[in-house]
Amino acid sequence: MTEPASSPTSALEPWPETVEWRPVSRDLIWVELIHLASLMIFVLVGLGVFWALTSHWLFGLGLAAAVVLAVWRVIVIFRAVRAWGYAERDNDLLVRHGLLVRRLSIVPYARMQFVDVTAGPLERAFGLATVQLHTAAAATDARVPGLRPEEASRLRDRLTALGEDRAEGL
Repeated sequence: MTEPASSPTSALEPWPETVEWRPVSRDLIWVELIHLASLMIFVLVGLGVFWALTSHWLFGLGLAAAVVLAVWRVIVIFRAVRAWGYAERDNDLLVRHGLLVRRLSIVPYARMQFVDVTAGPLERAFGLATVQLHTAAAATDARVPGLRPEEASRLRDRLTALGEDRAEGL
C-alpha cells in the first residue's frame, strides 16, 4: 500500500480519513461478551448470596448497580469493537481504538523488535487471534485483536519482513 499525499490533519481528530482502515472481526464482540458474562456471574452470585444472608439493603443496591453497569458495558462492547482498526502504510502500521478516549498508535516498521500472534481458548473457539507488536519502548507497543488466524499470520509475516528490511537501513 502506498501512503497518500500528506495533508494537514487536526490533532483532535486522531483517525485520519485518508487512510484505508481495516476492521477487526465482529466475532470479537462475542469473545468480549463472554468475558463480561463470566465476570458478572461471580459478582452477581456473590452479591446475591450476601444480600440473602444479611438482608442489608446495600447488597441489593450493589446488585442493581452491577446489572446497570453490565448493560452499559454490553453497549460499549458493541461500539468499542467497531472502533478497532488498523492500516498498513509504506513505513508504519497504524492501530486505532477507543470511544471516549481515541487512541492512534503509529508503529514504524524499523522500530519493531518482534511480533507475537496469540489466541486464548475463547479466541480459538471463535477462530480469532491477536497480533501484538513489540518495540524497544513499551509505550509504543500495539496490538490488533480479533483477526482471523490467516490474516494474523499474513500480518505477522509482512510486519516481520518489513521490520527486517527497514532495520537493515539503520
